Amino acid sequence: MPRAMTLTQLRVLDAVAAEGSLQAAAARLGRTHPTLHTAIANIEREIGFTLFDRSGYRLTLTPAGAAFLARAQRVLVEVDGLLVYADHVAAGDEIELTVVIGDLTPLPPMLELLKDFFAGHPQTRLNLRFETLSAPWELLENGRADLILHHVEQGDTRFETLPLRRVKLIPVVAPGFLTFPAQAATVERMRDFTQCVIRDSAVMPADREYFMIDGARTCTVTDQIMKREVILQGLGWGHMPDYLVAEDIRQGRLQSIANSVFRGGSVDIVAARKAGNTPGPIAAALWSAMARPPSQLFAQVDTPA
Repeated sequence: MPRAMTLTQLRVLDAVAAEGSLQAAAARLGRTHPTLHTAIANIEREIGFTLFDRSGYRLTLTPAGAAFLARAQRVLVEVDGLLVYADHVAAGDEIELTVVIGDLTPLPPMLELLKDFFAGHPQTRLNLRFETLSAPWELLENGRADLILHHVEQGDTRFETLPLRRVKLIPVVAPGFLTFPAQAATVERMRDFTQCVIRDSAVMPADREYFMIDGARTCTVTDQIMKREVILQGLGWGHMPDYLVAEDIRQGRLQSIANSVFRGGSVDIVAARKAGNTPGPIAAALWSAMARPPSQLFAQVDTPA
């Protein structure tokens, strides 16, 4: 036999179970006592078993009633969430935002900021991507990302940016990797050693090189964590972001070869969005959050000399 149970009936059940009496539940719901009595009786008739023990002063759930209520409450939570979601969409809020984190961007502070922001906007799903070299710019330019956390060349009019922090790039080797003192490194000497480099994850990679030595053997990896491990194991050398290797240098696990030839470099990590686009309300709120991040999240690294 078909059952026509309503959400109103389930809310009545939940209120009566919580209050322990029809009178109190009626006051809570702004309904009349007879209306609630009828609603409970109708539910019991539809499901075919008794929900409440009516023998005492207070209404108490039967074992079957308690099990039924637990499932009914899950339904109510889902429905309430669905209604909130509907309000969210009707208000024009984005269903999803895509944020791309670049390979030189410090993950812990960026992820902490995103976690705090999206905890306050649970109806918008975060689609998080990790990309290397020119891929974040490509995704943003093609409209496949709402925001990137990466470095952007000054004067690139495609993007609007907010400064976050500067990252130094340090040329490093493992102890014993070189056959000469680290500070005596030259381009000619380093050409005989494998250089570890990051693979560009863009579909159409930008035509540019980063600290590459012409003619040197290379070991290509997909991210900075793998690159650090390759260098630590003495399988290659390369330029690394300061926040990943500062402690390795302090502890003697890696050596800097920075000198007048290998000067390293630095990049400014920014939040960037496509210029000229009108962001939705959640994207605009995220941009505002990026404009005033907690200063301790983006403290600069004290890199050993």
